[in-house]
Amino acid sequence: MTKRLAFTSGTVLAAAVLAGSLALTGCSSSSENGGQAAPSVENTDGRGPITFAMGKNDIDLIKPIAEKWNKEHADEQVTIHELAGEADDQRDTLVQSLQAGNSEYDVMALDVVWTADFAANQWLAPLTGDLEVDTSGLLPATVDSATYNGTLYALPQNTNGQLLYRNTDLVGEKPENWSQLKKSCEDRKDAAKEKDCLVLQLKQYEGLTVNTAGFMEGWGGSILKDDGTPNVEAQGSKDGLQAMVDGLKDNTIAKSSLSATEEETNQAFVGGDTAYAVNWPYMYTNAVEAGLPVEVQPLVGKDGVGVSTLGGYNNGINIHSEHKATARDFISFIITEDNQRSFAENSFPPVLASIYDDQALIDKYPYLPALKLSLENAVPRPVSPYYTAISKAIQDNAYAALNGNRSVDEVTADMSAAITNAAG
Repeated sequence: MTKRLAFTSGTVLAAAVLAGSLALTGCSSSSENGGQAAPSVENTDGRGPITFAMGKNDIDLIKPIAEKWNKEHADEQVTIHELAGEADDQRDTLVQSLQAGNSEYDVMALDVVWTADFAANQWLAPLTGDLEVDTSGLLPATVDSATYNGTLYALPQNTNGQLLYRNTDLVGEKPENWSQLKKSCEDRKDAAKEKDCLVLQLKQYEGLTVNTAGFMEGWGGSILKDDGTPNVEAQGSKDGLQAMVDGLKDNTIAKSSLSATEEETNQAFVGGDTAYAVNWPYMYTNAVEAGLPVEVQPLVGKDGVGVSTLGGYNNGINIHSEHKATARDFISFIITEDNQRSFAENSFPPVLASIYDDQALIDKYPYLPALKLSLENAVPRPVSPYYTAISKAIQDNAYAALNGNRSVDEVTADMSAAITNAAG
């Protein structure tokens, strides 16, 4: 699932990007299939009615698109199937059907972190050959999130990226990197220093994985290498985690972050209690409606623009679908310009890069260029069929370092071992 971008007023939506990942179940069968070649696919020219399955929280944005499609495709009607609102229930429903070899769901809207697991289980038809789709106009990071073992297994539908929020009454100048942000915290006037400097999500849940990955990437490291092996003991990864630990020690990062999710972050920033905050775009409207003087920018890293974690949905085609050609055409229809603009106008960050350059939209939502830059520098969470175990390894060990219980060297060594064991 994804967290919507709050273009419209009065919108505070559930933290589904992160909660969806937290709710993932294990992937034991993936461990057997992770290294397999792409499966052979039948019915690549099959046409006819299809069913599109998606969680109910966001499905209202697909229904008008399906209605437009159905008016023009009398023999290839799309039926929308509403899955549960909770991510774990959605995933359970899809997995049970796929494991049974059923074709009841032709297209499935998958949380970005599910894509590799479903691909490794050979539940998705690779988008190659007869099913090839055009991704040239999409934000590159979204395509990466849908790619497994060098093969595209789903087509990005919508996305999300983190932003750095700044209360301009408390901090006037925009920081260009982490060092400047730290200095701006130190240089605040006495009245401003009564407020926290930066709040972000460091509670022991998926949000901690997201922000740990962002700091590691922002200092030149990563969670995994390109071959899928751990990279958390690389110097850049250690430096990023150390920067986060040091930020807590010197109060650049508020201690309250250790118990903060997105909503606690939202409350702190919108309430005027912190100079900076890291959160998803939905918080912007809340801040403006509260009368807060707010500016947004991409995250900052060691040397400049930082690295956001990517959220969103990828649309995968069921390997058992009898009407794969129709399924391919429909998921391609979703990313056409008109439909992607409708996402932007209805609080759903699009994957089509050109939408972020639409001047009419920028006039209404002036932070769109910052969001585009954030997305252009974003990375998916580790594309691995073992993501759940990887996330737990990151959370458990990063939290120990942040609490001062263990050193960065110790926790990254244990983190690496846990990730290796998960894939073994």
